[in-house]
Amino acid sequence: MNKQGEIVVAAVGLDHRHIYGMLDGLLQIGARCKGWWTEGEPQPLAGFLRRFPDLPRVDDRRRLLEDPEIDLFLIAAVPSDRADLAIEAMEHGKDVMLDKPGCTTLEQLDRIRAAVRQTGRIWSIDFSERFEVPAVTKAAELMAAGAIGKFVQTVATGPHRLNRALRAPWFFKRECYGGILADIGSHQIDQFLYFSGAKSAEIVYSAVGNFANPGDPGLDDFGEMILRNENGQGYIRLDWYTPDALPTWGDVRLFITGTEGYMELRKYVDIAGREGGDHLFLVNGTRCEHIDCSGVDLPYFPNLLNDVRNRTQTSMPQEHVFTVTELALKAQAQAAKLGNAR
Repeated sequence: MNKQGEIVVAAVGLDHRHIYGMLDGLLQIGARCKGWWTEGEPQPLAGFLRRFPDLPRVDDRRRLLEDPEIDLFLIAAVPSDRADLAIEAMEHGKDVMLDKPGCTTLEQLDRIRAAVRQTGRIWSIDFSERFEVPAVTKAAELMAAGAIGKFVQTVATGPHRLNRALRAPWFFKRECYGGILADIGSHQIDQFLYFSGAKSAEIVYSAVGNFANPGDPGLDDFGEMILRNENGQGYIRLDWYTPDALPTWGDVRLFITGTEGYMELRKYVDIAGREGGDHLFLVNGTRCEHIDCSGVDLPYFPNLLNDVRNRTQTSMPQEHVFTVTELALKAQAQAAKLGNAR
């Protein structure tokens, strides 16, 4: 961080396209990227170069690790490699923001917890289905204002398009990507804890399946889980079945039920309805309406930069990140196997 309080970042590992939103979200609010490193030529690299053509590539990541000006590492490497890269960065005095999943095993999570304790650095995950979706910010505001009464339940669906031709071999290996519940399920666990206002949850049930890709038994193309805590219940359903006709990668929805109303968030598309994304539907005793959330600010990125400056936890409590990750890994580990899943 320079004297003006500017945060300097570096991108390490470009194996997932989420790196685009991670980096752009910070550059848009004044962060500066000093360089990037990745192993080989991963598929997302071409899109990265189109979006950020002026950023220098570094052939040895030690140059970034040993650069005292760099404050924050952004990591979107192969999921099974993220823990080691994050620990290495923290041991070099860098805070880290990762794509989900932040790690793929409980042993890795234990080592990350130890590194955070020993270094005092920030280990943050960009849960993009909350932090990059204005409709979620608006839903939180409405809920805090009492628009639907007391929280009862979330129902979260996370369908994704497989895009087989664009996927690297690691995508089909559970030991590399962690499993569908550990990976994309972490988004929905994060939202359940956030909206229920609780610090943890019980995993009542979890299952993974492979129904459409029998030739890839290491791929979970379906997953579900039920969560419960002292404040409410949550059901989560995930899949890789998005049909080609849908104009985006997934019709991701979040339903929040309260004692006096409910909200539905259609985050990325309103099928055969309104253009664009960021749709919120609110129904309670006096209101039944659609709310366009596209102009709502996203607080995660500016709050994270302030946390880096001030050593605070305004973007997300550190224990929350650990708990979400732990629940996702445990749900995956204890999941029933359905269909062709192995």
